[in-house]
Amino acid sequence: MSDLSHGDTEAPHGGDADQAAVNALRSAVMRLGRRLKHQRVDESLSPTEMSVLGTLARCGSATPGELARREHVQPPSMTRIVALLEAKGLVRLEPHPDDRRQKVVSQTEQAEAMLEESRRKRNAWLAELADGLDEDEWEKLRAAAPVLEKLAHL
Repeated sequence: MSDLSHGDTEAPHGGDADQAAVNALRSAVMRLGRRLKHQRVDESLSPTEMSVLGTLARCGSATPGELARREHVQPPSMTRIVALLEAKGLVRLEPHPDDRRQKVVSQTEQAEAMLEESRRKRNAWLAELADGLDEDEWEKLRAAAPVLEKLAHL
């Protein structure tokens, strides 16, 4: 393995076996993610709308600008998304406590219930898939979960 602190330009984990593992990981995560997206409770919401609700659930209330940054979309797009979610009764807009020119977006109880049902459905689907694993595979998956979580937040 290279030591990047001494000026090496080669990245760690750069061998052919590591590249094959990275390729396999990317492919598997993408396929599993696509399959998970189909396990939705409310088909009327776009994946982006669901993502915004998930961000509000994880991070709490936020301004549309903060949501746009977290979701990697342009502010005008987020303004439209928030308006759609508000019209569906899934978010509410309230005055910003420090800046009256801004609004704060919060999820509603209806959104919380929908997200909980969505998590339940997706967890049940994943558990059903995991039933097909042997004990060694299941142990490896349990050990990999925190590592995947770390990668998701880097």
